[in-house]
Amino acid sequence: MSKTVIAIDPVTRLEGHLKVEVQVEDGKVADAWITGGMFRGFEAILRGRNPRDASQIVQRICGVCPVAHATASSLAIEAVCGVEVPENGRIARNLMLAGNYLQSNILHFYHLGGQDYFHGPDTVPFIPRYRNPDLRLSEEQNTLAMDEYIEALEVRQVCHQLVALFGGRMPHLQGILGGGAAQIPDRETILEYAARMKQVRKFVENRYLPLVYTIASRYMDMFEMAHGYKNALCVGVFPLAKKGEQFFNAGAYINGRDEPFDGNRILEDVRYSWFEPAPSGTPLQKSESNPQVDKEGAYSFIKAPLYAGHRVEVGPLARMWINDKPLSPIGQRFFADMFGVRAETFRQIGEDPAFSIMGRNVARVEEVYQTLGMIEYWLHELEPGAQTFALPEVPQAGEGIGFTEAPRGALCHYMRVKNGVIDDYAVVAASMWNCSPRDDAGKRGAVEEALIGVPVPEVDSPVNVGRVIRAYDP
Repeated sequence: MSKTVIAIDPVTRLEGHLKVEVQVEDGKVADAWITGGMFRGFEAILRGRNPRDASQIVQRICGVCPVAHATASSLAIEAVCGVEVPENGRIARNLMLAGNYLQSNILHFYHLGGQDYFHGPDTVPFIPRYRNPDLRLSEEQNTLAMDEYIEALEVRQVCHQLVALFGGRMPHLQGILGGGAAQIPDRETILEYAARMKQVRKFVENRYLPLVYTIASRYMDMFEMAHGYKNALCVGVFPLAKKGEQFFNAGAYINGRDEPFDGNRILEDVRYSWFEPAPSGTPLQKSESNPQVDKEGAYSFIKAPLYAGHRVEVGPLARMWINDKPLSPIGQRFFADMFGVRAETFRQIGEDPAFSIMGRNVARVEEVYQTLGMIEYWLHELEPGAQTFALPEVPQAGEGIGFTEAPRGALCHYMRVKNGVIDDYAVVAASMWNCSPRDDAGKRGAVEEALIGVPVPEVDSPVNVGRVIRAYDP
């Protein structure tokens, strides 16, 4: 039996600092360890500050999805203050977050994860390659993909403009804050948003969707890899007019069964994290983030979140699976032709193909297609000139949790206020769920588990390891 341990450090084409070690036995991954190498410390930065400051500061956690962090933080302060956002504020927030969804997912496919399947000419030096990158597109298909690569840069700029129209700027917008949205929309702004959205829709329908399924047809084996635990979590995003309903409703899928979402079932372990020891299954309200870099056995600055004691994955796959959203016409044709199944909704493609490397990429583009339809609905729902903001009065004491979904998955911000300032703050971000180390019981994180069994035929060219990780878009 041949056994080799290889490390990829850093894992490129993602946001942040990530390392992976895999133990390869007889050409397959037998064990894996994911390391988040950066201590961010936002919980400590926020202590003692005015709660209204949080929505601006926490956006710096991520330059790719700051809108989601602003949203979750605002929801937390609204829970503390007991303020209700006006209807127009709800819609404006949805439009800002939806614009960020479009940009982030196009970024992932064309400029980050998708680069595992097509490649640029030798004159593009910023795309590192393994010795054998396993590229299967024809020369003509690859040329089209690279043309779209350039076009996608311009489309992403348009997506940023969608956010900035209501948010003031992007990245790190100013338009989402506790109490609602800062700008009251007028007809001109709504029309500007609609015109730019049509540009994005044209690109998604004529470029992004067809290319994803072209690649999927050439990499059918990627539907058979990286199934992981097949547990999924969605905390809900894009609230609708009817109270309690969201475009992506909250829910969990555990061991093949659907369960209602309960925020109190989110717990944290830190046995293998570079933080001071804490009891197993610590609730967010008692979470601490005091680093301990010499902790024996620890190997990551990422904590290990659990839902009801289970390791789960989050992201587009989780949202599409839990909500069983419809597939695009091109997606329906693909699964009919390639799998022989009549799949009108995402779940109908089957659990194994969905929970896979390629299934996660398919879920992302199908989510974009669904989001475009909701943007059109919200634009018609928005009322020009109507109020978008209700001033939150900060109490001397209180606590609240804000749940939303970043493009990468479930996001939770917890805030406790004492003497009118932030006394404690906790963040459980999407990549904590996916890229976490082992929990106190020794169970691997979601990506670690998904790596088990993945083929690595050449240890000096572990391209499939990168594909697994980047399918989660850390």
